[in-house]
Amino acid sequence: MKKLFTLFSFIILFLSVQAQDPHFSQFFASPLTVNPAFTGKFNGSYRVTGNYRNQWPEINRAFITTTASVDFHILENKIDYTDNFGVGLMAYSDNSANGAVKFNYASISTAFHKGLDEDGYSQIGVGLQATYANMLINTTSLKFEDQLTTAGFTGVTSEIFSNPAALKSSYLDVNAGVLYSGSSNDRNSYYLGASVYHITRPKQSFTGANYLLNPRVTIHGGGYFPIGETTTLHLTALESLQGNANETVVGGAVEFNLGGVDPDKPTSFYAGAWMRLNDAAIPYVGLEFGEFRLGASYDVNTSALKTASVSRGGIELSLIYIRRPSTEKNIHCPKF
Repeated sequence: MKKLFTLFSFIILFLSVQAQDPHFSQFFASPLTVNPAFTGKFNGSYRVTGNYRNQWPEINRAFITTTASVDFHILENKIDYTDNFGVGLMAYSDNSANGAVKFNYASISTAFHKGLDEDGYSQIGVGLQATYANMLINTTSLKFEDQLTTAGFTGVTSEIFSNPAALKSSYLDVNAGVLYSGSSNDRNSYYLGASVYHITRPKQSFTGANYLLNPRVTIHGGGYFPIGETTTLHLTALESLQGNANETVVGGAVEFNLGGVDPDKPTSFYAGAWMRLNDAAIPYVGLEFGEFRLGASYDVNTSALKTASVSRGGIELSLIYIRRPSTEKNIHCPKF
């Protein structure tokens, strides 16, 4: 019975992880997990991004996802003024079941953006990304029925894992994407992109069973435009499909310019909301000051899952730093 219970738990957990890649509600603040073509698509010398998500906090550390990335421009004096070439590095971690199942990723990406007009207001970009992924099941974090006592899971299990190597898996992956962006002046911008992750359908091996990772196809777009002298409306949308799972997120935020000493680095406050269709409402607030932008959101479950989660989907934080020296050429690009 114990072994059957353990095997069943592993299968359910593993298949739930397989159903869909880790994702962020603030997808607009995690560019390299959405589309490799976002690499180098920013106005500055380099960009550092960090994201943290704690999903279903009512279920003890069910899913905690973090990522950190840096991307920068290269060959600026070798290519046309209206073009830009970017390289990026990303580390990505997804922990499930209170740390019992861990996925760690390391990626390198590159993208080239070609100007379509003499001012560089419109660009078309192509990006590639290579990823090394590692999965580990930490048996010390697992709980079994023979550990259950009147004081909780305080007993010692009789389970013995004779082959710990079978609880590890790693693979190499390839992702790609395209991105079109345009603007008509310095106060608006719009973009449309598409990406495919897991192009090679890498194989994951686990306790003798093999799983082929389904490709993830994402179509996304957005833009911003002024609605007043000191206010700007930002809109974004994303549709992602992987196997039998799909995700549709739409919404936006209003930016309120609060001024600032440097007009190129204003202080702004953001307020808005996104909706993950048939799943959650996602209120969002953000603060931009100088070269930093901090965002916070909270998923509020609206689906049938709200009974188990008490409508608490998860908290998410994002931080973006873009170095903007005064000598840098101006790149017209999406702000989110």
